Amino acid sequence: MLARYMLDQSLSKDVLHGRPATMWRYQEQLPLLDNDHMVSLGEGMTPLLTLNRLAARHGLATVTLKDEGQNPTGSFKARGLSMAISKAKELGVEGCIIPTAGNAGVAMAAYCAKAGMAATVVMPRHTPQAFKEECYWYGADVHLIDGLINDCAAHVRQLNANGQWLDVSTLKEPYRIEGKKTMGYEIAEQMNWQLPDVILYPAGGGTGLIGIWKAFREMQEMGWLAPDVKLPRMVAVQAANCCPLIETLAGRQPNSQNYNGRPTIANGLAVPRPLGEALMLKVLEESNGTAVSITDDEMVEGMRELSRLEGLFVAPEGGAIWMAARQLLKTGWLRENEHMLLLNTGSGQKYMANVEGRY
Repeated sequence: MLARYMLDQSLSKDVLHGRPATMWRYQEQLPLLDNDHMVSLGEGMTPLLTLNRLAARHGLATVTLKDEGQNPTGSFKARGLSMAISKAKELGVEGCIIPTAGNAGVAMAAYCAKAGMAATVVMPRHTPQAFKEECYWYGADVHLIDGLINDCAAHVRQLNANGQWLDVSTLKEPYRIEGKKTMGYEIAEQMNWQLPDVILYPAGGGTGLIGIWKAFREMQEMGWLAPDVKLPRMVAVQAANCCPLIETLAGRQPNSQNYNGRPTIANGLAVPRPLGEALMLKVLEESNGTAVSITDDEMVEGMRELSRLEGLFVAPEGGAIWMAARQLLKTGWLRENEHMLLLNTGSGQKYMANVEGRY
């Protein structure tokens, strides 16, 4: 279920002038009815960086990276959980529960602390310690489970059988995706209402991929994007150890409901049975996009190159999107003269336990 709006086609982009540089500047396209319930730590309006040295090494025209690692709590999850917890507060919710691979649990714990709500976080036992420690600092009740995020989701259903807490699992409610879609609004605004040719996005649960595309469609409807602005081709990047979308796209399975993945250093990509699979496939179809899988060793290579050429210590997911671009350049799906935008979803600092000594 996605939120729908009666979009005001008379609303000009000029309304943004002078507004705070957070995701809440797009308030008319967000579901919070009263800003008094806003739970914000200053999320959004992350920088769009031009990677000149990386582009020069590979003979590319334009490579940019949107660095979501500069959000509060260190990842793009801050957007979705800020929105979800704000709406939960508006609805009178007293506590929330979430299954997580790491970053979403940290973000929910932080925003629940800010809102004065109880937070229950269920994450895989092998999650790097940094994620666990941060949840403890925010006062969350943390449950560690053997398995991946789908096993955590099963435990959440058991813990919350009586509906005591609001379950903010990916796409179980319509609000997290509304926070995530603000990445799409920002990309357009930061590029002066133009768009790149291709966006490469690390897709585990897929809310960001779906949300960005939703934002582009909304901006088309409102006239914020000119009729001649072509929407980008969207690339979903997954881990070779856990790539259900690719298996479905290739026709090797009807869907991911019975897919079994393995752990990966990109914890956020270890989502074997994403609820948003059909919506992700729709985005890829509508955008003439594709999906690519990247090995853990390749992710480390991508992290190394971004660090040493551009001074960016990205999450393994960020390393994966750059290596996906290199792979697609080799096959000819991407062309050297195209403007490609990489979306790094988090800071590499939290993944030190996964990549220690691999520089």
